Amino acid sequence: MTEREYNECVNLYADNVYRFILKNLRHNEDAKDVVQGAFEKLWINRDKVENERSKNYLFTIAYNQMIDHVRKSKRIVLSEGFSENAKGAGEQKHDAKRILNEALYKLSEKQRSLVLLKDYEGYSYEEIGQITGLNESQVKVYLHRARLLLREYIVSPENVI
Repeated sequence: MTEREYNECVNLYADNVYRFILKNLRHNEDAKDVVQGAFEKLWINRDKVENERSKNYLFTIAYNQMIDHVRKSKRIVLSEGFSENAKGAGEQKHDAKRILNEALYKLSEKQRSLVLLKDYEGYSYEEIGQITGLNESQVKVYLHRARLLLREYIVSPENVI
């Protein structure tokens, strides 16, 4: 990968990678750090990466760095949802986007990542398997189970719009 190809890669995929990581981490600064680290690793290994494979390579690096970040931060438990619940304790407002986001965060990290890669980013099962280190059938099974959990949460009586 040349310097020009690297710059094109940054222009083409930075927003997609950032959106994917932000949806998983739910923290702006942490997502920026993970994405910056992913691009740094891509830069360091640019001689080993073919330009055609740069998108998969980048998402794989970002995914792995996100998992590492989550493992490190597991020691500290923060509840950002508390202030949101406290503000609107008296009023019940049905908001489809809020309900979908809540449903996504009820999933495990792996399930949420798979749903985001497939349904938000449009990757194929094979590509998701390469990014996450799972085989294609595992990706399908995890996605199926995640979608069942999403459906169960979204159609529960308290969340139906």
